[in-house]
Amino acid sequence: MMDDIWGQACAELEKRVGPNNFNHWIKPLRLTAVDDGVARFASPTRFVSDWVNRHFASNILGELSRLEPSVERVRFDVEPTAASARGAASAGAAEDQAAPRAGRTAAQAAPATVRGGARPDLCAPLDPRFTFGNFVVGKPNELAHAAARRVAEGGPVGFNPLFLYGGVGLGKTHLMHAIAHEHQARHPEARVLYLSAEQFMYRFVQALRESSIMDFKSLFRNVHMLMVDDVQFIAGKDSTQEEFFHTFNALVDQGKQIVISADRAPAEIKGLEERIKSRLSCGLIVDLHPTTYELRLGILQSKTEAFRAQHPDLEIGRGVLEFLAHRITTNVRVLEGALQRLFAHASLLRREITLEVAQECLADILRTNDRKISIDDIQRKVAEHYNIRLADLIGPKRARNVARPRQIAMYLSKQLTSRSLPEIGRRFGGRDHTTIMHGVRKVEELAQDDHAVAEDITLLKRLLEA
Repeated sequence: MMDDIWGQACAELEKRVGPNNFNHWIKPLRLTAVDDGVARFASPTRFVSDWVNRHFASNILGELSRLEPSVERVRFDVEPTAASARGAASAGAAEDQAAPRAGRTAAQAAPATVRGGARPDLCAPLDPRFTFGNFVVGKPNELAHAAARRVAEGGPVGFNPLFLYGGVGLGKTHLMHAIAHEHQARHPEARVLYLSAEQFMYRFVQALRESSIMDFKSLFRNVHMLMVDDVQFIAGKDSTQEEFFHTFNALVDQGKQIVISADRAPAEIKGLEERIKSRLSCGLIVDLHPTTYELRLGILQSKTEAFRAQHPDLEIGRGVLEFLAHRITTNVRVLEGALQRLFAHASLLRREITLEVAQECLADILRTNDRKISIDDIQRKVAEHYNIRLADLIGPKRARNVARPRQIAMYLSKQLTSRSLPEIGRRFGGRDHTTIMHGVRKVEELAQDDHAVAEDITLLKRLLEA
């Protein structure tokens, strides 16, 4: 009888939570008993049990109690599984101590995504918005886009891994999801595993604690494509780095594709083992540069066309998009959020989006983005002015054509921002504050005697303050 009730509840739950969430999280559950008003479910793993308890317990209880009023609570237990390995207690202090924190953050971190014949309890939907079709390509990201497209097609690529890096809101995660979507569409049988580096560590620690390290190795080493986001998170975590290194080698040896993202180049990630840096550097490293005005305008136009397709009555005045592209330069997420706010304002109040409406509606965002010069702004502008790579500017290179611009960038950071010397040092590759002091003094001396240096500083200040 309870099986029939659970079957009816499942039909309703699939409508309420959607087929993806239902198939990934609720379908693997098995109703085992109903005792004293408690409906007990067997879950395949502790991770699934915890996730369902946090996100879907109220939905499940609601449907069950509607069909069977005696059900007052639900409980999720893990089905006992045979231990796959023993003796994993020697994992290392860093990860062992990190386990409680990783457990707490797991609720906030995106769950792993495995597509193509994977176990249901490890699956989670990719963001349907992040596809190649709605990725706006411009000069700052055209190489990253082309490389991502090539990897997504499958077959011989010529570089492995693909390493994408750049600041916040520049499109790294969008491209990662787009690769997974496209590759799975082209190769439905392929097993694609996408997760954050934090999730990798959490699963590793969990496997150690549950003596299931062989299950962990089997999961991560039997995929066709492994995608790890924010790999800088494992820096300084020795045992996790050890396992990541061996997983990386095993997949490369099998000819499986790896895609990695981070907020900086491998050589600039402090605390990352040299052997991992070396491995990551063997593939194609692509820097997603900060957006240009043209790219920001293209993104705004694309988003506006998509919204207008659903709301044909949308009216947006001339010059509004150009105004936003010029004023909001921090990152694409802030830009899209501002546009979404204007769309909501227009649809709810049925008003045309004029320049005046945009200024009034986005006053807080515009204030935040009013020419508060940041160290990132200075570094980008100096690198652009001297025609050198941003990674070289903040990296370890000491060649004269890099060292002098770096010192000028340090000088401008001290002059145009309120940041302390130690903080400026951290933003220049973790340099000591005495190095920043030396660079500032050197530029001050040069500016007095070298007319070209003085002109460069004046020009850069004008560009930054414009």
